[in-house]
Amino acid sequence: MPSRVLRFIKPEIRVLGVDDGKFVPHSKTQVLVVGVVFRGGFWLEGVMSTRVAVDGLDATAKLANMIMASPHYKQLRVVMLNGVTFGGFNVVDIKALNLEIELPVIVVTTRKPDLIKVHAALKNLPNWEERWSAILKAGEIFSVATQGTKQQVYVEIAGITKETSIELLRLTATRGKMPEPLRVAHLVASGISLYTT
Repeated sequence: MPSRVLRFIKPEIRVLGVDDGKFVPHSKTQVLVVGVVFRGGFWLEGVMSTRVAVDGLDATAKLANMIMASPHYKQLRVVMLNGVTFGGFNVVDIKALNLEIELPVIVVTTRKPDLIKVHAALKNLPNWEERWSAILKAGEIFSVATQGTKQQVYVEIAGITKETSIELLRLTATRGKMPEPLRVAHLVASGISLYTT
């Protein structure tokens, strides 16, 4: 089914930011993934979580289940991810996630991904072709200045136009170049995982 269409962006739009916590690289463990719900770029309204396998293949399904099982799901209008990989190289297929949850997906990173290095690293893992395909399906990587000309982030999208995604990023980046839902998701996931890994 198609995504819920964003006809116009309200200042208090509900956005879910998702990031993973700290983990032991190349371990046969799971990493904590935290989602925080923000109303606009200022008000925290909810928290959700799941776990995905380090270097596994379950990130897309686990994120979809977490989002749709949340009591906040019906109010959400967009999902933001801090990168397309969680727990090392557990790659989120953002096109598949967009179709499953029927919400636009925006991927944000502070550094432009080096796809040559990523491709080489993936070849050390099983099912690397599947992981690489999901990365390529994420599409064009474009830069956005969220706060002034020097505050660039790098973005990939699914189920939303470039223009609308830029408007959303600028609306929610209230305390730095990263959107506030992602900044807080990172703080929560990192803080909790320090005591649980």
